[in-house]
Amino acid sequence: MGAKILVTGGAGFIGSHLVDALLKKGHDVTIFDNLDPQVHGRGGRIPSYVNKEAKFIKGDVRNREKLKKAVKGIDVIFHQGACVGIGQSMYEIEKYMYVNTAGTATLLDILINESNKVKKLLVASSMSIYGEGSYVCDKCGIVYPSLRSDKQLESREWEMKCPECNKTAKPIPTKEGKPLFPTSIYAISKRDQEEMSLVVGRAYKIPVVALRYFNTYGPRQALSNPYTGAAAIFSSRILNNKPPVIFEDGYQSRDFVHVSDIVQANMLAMEKREADYEAFNVGTGRMLTILDLVNILIKKLEFDKEAVVTKKFRAGDIRHCYADITKIKERLGFTPKVRFEDGTEDLIKWVKTQKSKDLFEKAKKELEKKRLTL
Repeated sequence: MGAKILVTGGAGFIGSHLVDALLKKGHDVTIFDNLDPQVHGRGGRIPSYVNKEAKFIKGDVRNREKLKKAVKGIDVIFHQGACVGIGQSMYEIEKYMYVNTAGTATLLDILINESNKVKKLLVASSMSIYGEGSYVCDKCGIVYPSLRSDKQLESREWEMKCPECNKTAKPIPTKEGKPLFPTSIYAISKRDQEEMSLVVGRAYKIPVVALRYFNTYGPRQALSNPYTGAAAIFSSRILNNKPPVIFEDGYQSRDFVHVSDIVQANMLAMEKREADYEAFNVGTGRMLTILDLVNILIKKLEFDKEAVVTKKFRAGDIRHCYADITKIKERLGFTPKVRFEDGTEDLIKWVKTQKSKDLFEKAKKELEKKRLTL
């Protein structure tokens, strides 16, 4: 007999795929989601892709009474619910901290102060908590540069400098032990979610696992949300016959991981005790530039325009970060199964079925208005 499982944010991109996988395994699943209009559109309707075999509760993680009722009788919680978006978080500070930090605090408070039978909590963390990734300097070895100076950015010198000798440093895979240096309010709130959950879990002997998702893509990613999901944002522009807009020079890099591999990591973390009280990177271990990503999408969507490279910087953005996945491979047996070139196929199929209103220009103007671009 399966476990009783609660998925906060279960109507969202990652959460809905996780719900499908849990139901397939025979678990009894409840979704708790506020159907945020920025993600799901106005009207608060449950998306058609949400699995009807799951129980659905419309609720906000900030609503203690509703969340308390949802937790009752639950064995395992996947805490996926959060406000997502680096740029937006820099001017909607109260909202991001209230939903992500305070919402998680509410959940943890319920777990330790209210009657429940929760045996495990899995928290969606983020690679953004690292800030910049890890680098190596030919002279100084492994280094952890934090921020590029305004002077450097104004000179359009994009690559990271060694904090010791100021020579250009090269990106290397980022391990879980790297010092955390979040560069956006969103990243700070995700660090809060992870650290609070692990601290409370260890203190009260509730097994907690934090999964640091790298840049996730795949079907069901919200095309209407201009603040999150590079692949979705660029696809939305192309669908609206507008060229993708790239900040900096396009050679900044990330680790793009398919949503099915994120689900794989969650399932392993739930099932294996070796995951308890630990944080794990969830990525592919492969570096891909933003320009490479855009060109793949342009080719697959048969778009006849090139991307616009702005040579501008957005506050909160980092230069390079990709995952060292040694820990999750060795401890949990995780192996990423989808290469980006192959994984874009189902993303493209999804994109082509969607009516997408391009809100990128509105978001870009908002960032400029708030003086968050340079």
